[in-house]
Amino acid sequence: MSTTTRTKRPTIRDVAAKAGVSKSLVSLVFSAPQTVSSYRKELVLKAADELGFSPNFLARSLATETGTFIGILVADLHNPLFAQIVDQVRVALEAEGEYSFMTSAMLLNSQGEQILDSKTVNALIDLRPKSVLVVGSIPDIHRLSSLPESVAIVIASAISKDIARATTVRSNDEIGMRLLIEHLVENGHQKISHISVEAGDVSKSRRTAYESVMKEKGLAKFINVEFAKNATEIDGLEAATKLMNSKNPPTAITAFNDLLAIGAQGATNGEVAVTGYDNTFLADLRQISLTSVDPGNTEIANKAAQLLLKDDKAEAAKTYLMEPKLVVRNSSKSLVRNN
Repeated sequence: MSTTTRTKRPTIRDVAAKAGVSKSLVSLVFSAPQTVSSYRKELVLKAADELGFSPNFLARSLATETGTFIGILVADLHNPLFAQIVDQVRVALEAEGEYSFMTSAMLLNSQGEQILDSKTVNALIDLRPKSVLVVGSIPDIHRLSSLPESVAIVIASAISKDIARATTVRSNDEIGMRLLIEHLVENGHQKISHISVEAGDVSKSRRTAYESVMKEKGLAKFINVEFAKNATEIDGLEAATKLMNSKNPPTAITAFNDLLAIGAQGATNGEVAVTGYDNTFLADLRQISLTSVDPGNTEIANKAAQLLLKDDKAEAAKTYLMEPKLVVRNSSKSLVRNN
């Protein structure tokens, strides 16, 4: 008859005893490593590694009032822009010894539509994070207002109107759309259309910027906005098909994001200039080669991480606008039309 020996999980006391330090110092190494000297931190980490000890951050967060981790809520895990920002933020947090916990705030309903995953959002609130990063536009985000005032809330690549105390870091959409329109006008285009989506303040911001710049350039009569159901490739294809089948089709199309623009490319067969926004890795693929606006993704991520790490969480809410850059590729630069 065989017996199974259960190995007792090492505790913080075991690590302290092996390293020859106090339990409180071990706790500091894992909760606030920047406050511990390199020598003592090495002692603790070496002892923890030899014992196979790993701290239960979530349990410790529940047991304290201040929280021990940074929560990250992502609007859409399928959006490469959000993935890039989250990756860079987590790297920055890890470099400072901070633990982050990421989850999607959305799920698909039976109709295939994205809806708020309220259970997950509420669970994150219950776990008492010490600060929260929201990446992208999330409906009913006002739920986060129930977090203590000491918990910093940072919104990246979105516009927050529902949480007055949240700090926002995003692209300057007016400058970004201006760069696109001016690029297309310089290449001889006048009939420039725009594919957008109804939902979201960022889409509205870029749509408004498109209309404003078109009017400024004396092209008001060519303003034409086609709404896609969602900000996806397949919906971009459908919206662009409608534009191309209209009585007065455009010679150039700008889109709210890269995914819509890539869909639009499929409807135009290379006969129309197409531009996106977000400069995701997809835009740089050789087969796609999409002209796009780089919203300053690296800068957005770094600024967001900096705000999450700030000791003074009571600072008044601000909006930080990052300077976008135009990245010209084959989807627009080789197409010149005289209207």
